[in-house]
Amino acid sequence: MYGAGKHRQERLYYKVAVHCDPSMESKPANSELISIVIPALNESESLEELGKALLNVAATHGLQLEIIFVDDGSGDDSWDTIRRLAASDRRIRGIRFRRNFGKAAALAAGFDAALGQVVLQMDADLQDDASEIPRFLAKLAEGLDVVNGWKRVRKDPWHKVWPSRVFNWLVSSLTGLKLHDHNCGFKCFRAGVVKELHLYGELHRFIPVMAHARGYRVAELPVEHYPRRHGQSKYRFHRFVKGFLDLLTVVFLTVFGERPLHLLGGIGLPAFLLGAAGLSYLGVCWVLARFRVHGFGPIGARPLLIYSLACLIIGFQMLSIGFLGELIASQNIRNEPKYTIAELTPPGSADF
Repeated sequence: MYGAGKHRQERLYYKVAVHCDPSMESKPANSELISIVIPALNESESLEELGKALLNVAATHGLQLEIIFVDDGSGDDSWDTIRRLAASDRRIRGIRFRRNFGKAAALAAGFDAALGQVVLQMDADLQDDASEIPRFLAKLAEGLDVVNGWKRVRKDPWHKVWPSRVFNWLVSSLTGLKLHDHNCGFKCFRAGVVKELHLYGELHRFIPVMAHARGYRVAELPVEHYPRRHGQSKYRFHRFVKGFLDLLTVVFLTVFGERPLHLLGGIGLPAFLLGAAGLSYLGVCWVLARFRVHGFGPIGARPLLIYSLACLIIGFQMLSIGFLGELIASQNIRNEPKYTIAELTPPGSADF
């Protein structure tokens, strides 16, 4: 509770700071505040150069920016660099985790702290080009809600590129959202998108998928990609396995999250009925065998008995788990929005 109260106080402080900052008051009244969220883990050598590049883009294109660095438990001088940057320019803010909580948690913290009407995320390793930001904003202005970057020519080792291509093909095939680079760290959103999504685990890879499932308009934009100049890549092969498991989680949550019985019952009910039919047939055979009807004998050694019992038990268990899932979903959904609204008509002036 203390942490939540403190966070609300910090948001109030930053809102006051934004309204009181003379450099921001000098912007046109219709200019949008753009929040850039940058998770960082042991990226001290890149942060200062990235901060300067973002501020240069803001000055060149007249953008109203706030830059939020999230230190995800770095063991180097990343936090000292972030503090120095924040002290030098009020448009830069920093959030520091007590330990490494993962990229999804870092992005969630940054999204929650963001005050802008438009939110961008980008990596801190200088592989993304800050000068691409106006292109993202122009693409978003075409009526989109999410613009996902596409590193058409990747400057990464082959053992990182090829698993990524397989992963992107799987995500597109299973979710129906056809993107070339779902896991690109360079993305642009309308603020309502990131405020509505709940990130945990490794679900940051699937922000476009989750937004698409809620009816938001998603498109992609080819971007330049540069080799890593500092630090080490955080990619490990086991992330591919975890990514596949997370993909199954996202598919389940987006399709069956509010109706788990449709999935579990769809498997359990046929199995239960098949098992019941088999046992009914064996029951008739047992009765006829008791009356010594020719052609019917004991059923204890028949494989159909084992298969029918297995189907009956598995079907019953799947249905039971489905009902429990429905019970849990009905309790949780009371606190979650069941829909998302694109826009409303203005109040009419007609007399009733």
